[in-house]
Amino acid sequence: MALSTVAFSVMHVIIRYISDDIHPFQIAFFRNFFGLIVFMPWIVQNGLGIFRTERLSLHMLRSGLNVVAMFMFFTALSLSPIARVTALGFTAPIFAALVGVVLLRERFYLRRWTALLLGFIGTLVILRPGILAIDLGSMLVLGSALLWGITLIVIKLLSRTESSITITAYMNLLLAILAFVPALYVWTMPSWEGWIWLMVIAISGTVAQVGLAQSLKEADASTVMPLDFLKLIWVAILGYLLFAETVDFFTWIGAAIVLGSSVYLAYRETQILRT
Repeated sequence: MALSTVAFSVMHVIIRYISDDIHPFQIAFFRNFFGLIVFMPWIVQNGLGIFRTERLSLHMLRSGLNVVAMFMFFTALSLSPIARVTALGFTAPIFAALVGVVLLRERFYLRRWTALLLGFIGTLVILRPGILAIDLGSMLVLGSALLWGITLIVIKLLSRTESSITITAYMNLLLAILAFVPALYVWTMPSWEGWIWLMVIAISGTVAQVGLAQSLKEADASTVMPLDFLKLIWVAILGYLLFAETVDFFTWIGAAIVLGSSVYLAYRETQILRT
């Protein structure tokens, strides 16, 4: 999980760094295209049988939600301080829990509703509406978190019948296809340096996803999720060194509240699954 937070942070910082020269939509396409290439050994090893499914519509829904969330998040990274984007990104599990109540009719008790409320209070601490202007980047990352929360619910439904490798294979394939057309409208030819950075984005993103998946396999989500806060530390350091950005006190506090809420929700879900 710690390795995953480093890889995610590196990817986000590079996206911010090259977004002046390459549009975020194009970056998202290459993130998925090169990610598909990185995933090819698994396809070769397991054969085309990994694409066998009776739930293609759910795979399409998951990929459609995922690609829009990615476009919004990558665009937010190009517009807002990277630490703020990272802090607001912690809200995704909270949105997932709320969507689970609305769409899946999951039962929620007082303590879980309290955790949700604290999560949204933490979001307000970060944004401070009425004191600070809420910029477009912040709105985009919240929209991305909401869509990613819905995506987590769809993945949860898929995991009841599909293997993780099938879910991942469809994600890589469909996201590359869906991201291609929007990327064409903003296409610019990357420089040789740009190609290198795009490859690093794909590699770091793949390492991050594999590290996250493996951490959840080795331990409960409630155990590994607190380490997600390391992302804010890494991007705070890199943002200061590369972009002269500083993280204010309220962002740290708000992020801690949001992440604490997410960790508690993960803990409660783990307890329910064990009973």
